[in-house]
Amino acid sequence: MTSKATILAVSCSALLGTACVHIGPTRLRADQVDYARALGDAKKREILAAVVGLRYGDAPAFLTVSSIIAAYQFDSTAGATANLGSGAQPNYALATGNVTYSNRPTFTFTPTTGEAFASAYIRPLAPELVLPLAEGGIPIDLLLRISAQSIGGLQNGSALGGEGSAGSAGFFQLLQTLRRLQLAGELNVESRGENGANSVFLALGATNSAQSPNVSSDVARVRELLHLAADTRTYQIVYGPSAQGGNRIPMVTRSVLGILTNIGAQVQVPPEQVASGATKPTVGLIGGETRPIIVVRQGPKAPADAYVEVEYGGTAYWIERGDFDSKYAFTVVQNLMALAEADTSAKAPVVTIPAN
Repeated sequence: MTSKATILAVSCSALLGTACVHIGPTRLRADQVDYARALGDAKKREILAAVVGLRYGDAPAFLTVSSIIAAYQFDSTAGATANLGSGAQPNYALATGNVTYSNRPTFTFTPTTGEAFASAYIRPLAPELVLPLAEGGIPIDLLLRISAQSIGGLQNGSALGGEGSAGSAGFFQLLQTLRRLQLAGELNVESRGENGANSVFLALGATNSAQSPNVSSDVARVRELLHLAADTRTYQIVYGPSAQGGNRIPMVTRSVLGILTNIGAQVQVPPEQVASGATKPTVGLIGGETRPIIVVRQGPKAPADAYVEVEYGGTAYWIERGDFDSKYAFTVVQNLMALAEADTSAKAPVVTIPAN
């Protein structure tokens, strides 16, 4: 007599143990960090691509990631068949299973155009938007070197070329002096709201303690360079090109496109590109700041561990991971762009992750 039994199980736990638990919480732990890093890396490549493109006269385009949908699907089936024979009929058991896993992320990009583009990238950054970053710890010399075209009539380097494109020595002397005062705790940026408008002030020197000879010398040098009155320590920063002096410090700030263009003008390019007329010669600087704001390397291929890299016209451009000064300056540029973009109607990307 033959005895036969068939057992069918549609249970993933029999085949996969704990592998079939809900994957939502597991994916959230990984996706929150992974997508944040991916968005950051994409933004870095977008900025570097804009810098290099502007170096060659190409108009940049900016895409905002408006939504991310990461759809994960996990299906599994399992079954088992057992045949208990007798006599000459053999015994056998058969187990079957099927597991499918898919990941189909969907990204939605929104181009920045029209008034949002003009507001975020073309209009100069307001001094009251830029200067408070120095109070948050960003080196004021780096901040002003990136965002200011002139301070009190002293000119920064310019991508326009021609006479004065390397900047004035007094501008870089001013930045170095302000940085020394910042490190000594003798420079403060104050934001004030008056009559519905925000104003920003620069305070030089201590108020309640005696100044050291070095601090006194630096404060006097700043006043001399900017033609400031000596009977006060707080000066209002206003937008304008002229050297007004007195109790006001005029400053002409750059737009985001101006910042990226001037960084691009300092990027070294293959000599044949300059000879062919595809781009202009690299703008050098004078004084104590002959190093570019951001050192961008170029060659046939970027190293595998590059901080950020893009390709343009068959040439690779990258920032080295070991160049901390360039990486930090690049981060400051990202922060300035984020501030400029915050005034537009663009919304932050929404990450939607359906997971079963």
